[in-house]
Amino acid sequence: MIELEGLTKRWPGAGAAAVEDLTLSVPEGTSCALIGPSGSGKTTTLRMVNRLIEPSGGRLRIGGEDALRLDPVRLRRGIGYVIQEVGLFPHRSVAENVATVPRLLGWPAPRIAARVEEVLAMAGLDPGRFAARRPHQLSGGERQRVGVARALAGDPPVLLMDEPFGAVDPVVRAHLQEEVLRLLKQLRKTVLIVTHDLDEAVRLGDAVAVLRDGRLAQHAPAAALLAHPADAFVAGFLGSDRALQRLALLPAEGAATGQAMPGERLPEGASLRDALAAMLARGVRAVPLADGRAVTLDALLEAARRG
Repeated sequence: MIELEGLTKRWPGAGAAAVEDLTLSVPEGTSCALIGPSGSGKTTTLRMVNRLIEPSGGRLRIGGEDALRLDPVRLRRGIGYVIQEVGLFPHRSVAENVATVPRLLGWPAPRIAARVEEVLAMAGLDPGRFAARRPHQLSGGERQRVGVARALAGDPPVLLMDEPFGAVDPVVRAHLQEEVLRLLKQLRKTVLIVTHDLDEAVRLGDAVAVLRDGRLAQHAPAAALLAHPADAFVAGFLGSDRALQRLALLPAEGAATGQAMPGERLPEGASLRDALAAMLARGVRAVPLADGRAVTLDALLEAARRG
């Protein structure tokens, strides 16, 4: 669990605090996305969690321990950290980059080698093809995958991600989001994600925290946030299409009728937004799911209203 209690950061000579009296918790095995306008304190908050920035006040607990009393180096070795620029060592191979934290932790060589292969495979990189390559031989998406693998290599209970996919193109970004979502569900890490992208926040965060001028404007499960913004600022930040965002969180099977329907079926796990998109693309008012049952437009709208 990550627990922030009254966490504050004031820079010397600055007027307003960068982060002011922030109280927030991320339960063990869940993820929370931090979003908000530029300058709202998202990245400052994230970097206080691993003490790359030292708080000016408040309390920080990780796994029940007072993180402000721990040695910062020891603290960081127990936290995975993924950044937009990746930050791979250019003179080291992919395997050597991924092995960085396990080596610092003093793992024996056979254990390190096995873990490097394991996390590369988790990140969708064939160890046989990628382990010996240098970062300059990789695409942007591949480098980002290596960054994720490196963050996971020491098997940390906590993972911090700062705009992890901001430097890749939209197609690669969507694919990486799906891969990371799969990993998060599989590994059950406690994750704090900074993003400016609402789609990404809703997709990757079990909960979403909206920051404004260094303060917490709202913290709620993604579906609840989209359905019930706390105030005009949050509603405006989320945008007028937040109802469509909510559809992505609702499973299409929840609106399925009992009758079977022929035609091209939606994949298993499809959302109501997937169903609506298929209806619009096909010019129809109903589409079949993976099990053959149908979702009608009327049923979709009713499920979205109940949501």
